[in-house]
Amino acid sequence: MVNSEVSLFGVIFDWDGVVIDSSVQHERSWEKLADEIGKPLPPDHFKKGFGKRNAVIIPEILDWTDDFEEIERLGHRKEELYRDLVESDGLKALPGIRELLEELKGRKIPCVVGTSTERENLIMAFDILNLDSYFLGSTCSEDVTRGKPHPEVFLKSAKIMDMAPRNCVVLEDSSHGIEAARAAGMKALGLATTRPPGMLEQAGAHLVLANPSEVNLALLASLFED
Repeated sequence: MVNSEVSLFGVIFDWDGVVIDSSVQHERSWEKLADEIGKPLPPDHFKKGFGKRNAVIIPEILDWTDDFEEIERLGHRKEELYRDLVESDGLKALPGIRELLEELKGRKIPCVVGTSTERENLIMAFDILNLDSYFLGSTCSEDVTRGKPHPEVFLKSAKIMDMAPRNCVVLEDSSHGIEAARAAGMKALGLATTRPPGMLEQAGAHLVLANPSEVNLALLASLFED
């Protein structure tokens, strides 16, 4: 039984594909941006860029430009288009996520968000879904200099909770995120909401489940049992 008075571990949630179902809006926003600026989208660009920051996607995967200011401008414009789509389409939390957050909050397990998305996207989602009260804080794309699979985003998230990396578990849906969690020395729980389970297992996930509805406090605690 988990002690409700002591935080034995902390939980870091990736955002897109872990807390919210947003992959369609993100893919459409890249398509809209490409149409807007008259640039081609390479085959499998969305799959290859999954979990990476726009600052990496634009020059390395899309091969649109190497100019820093243009990369920044295009990245911000892509996220504006994404927010426009969210405003028109709405946004849904993934099955089971609210129940999981309620359980963790009730047992005083600290939670933070560690994501490659822009903070403005996160704030918008918090407002729509009313989820901000479950998290102590967040680390977003603006807060790091190196994106996943580098562990910086998760190491900074652990500091928000005042937790040692070894006492943290990361919930992730991308292989880059799983690799980042392992590089940080944390437990990595893969959620196969957007990627095949085998891809997350190959990246090093300690456990892979279908979606947040299969996650509970006892299961998370079991990851720390050696």
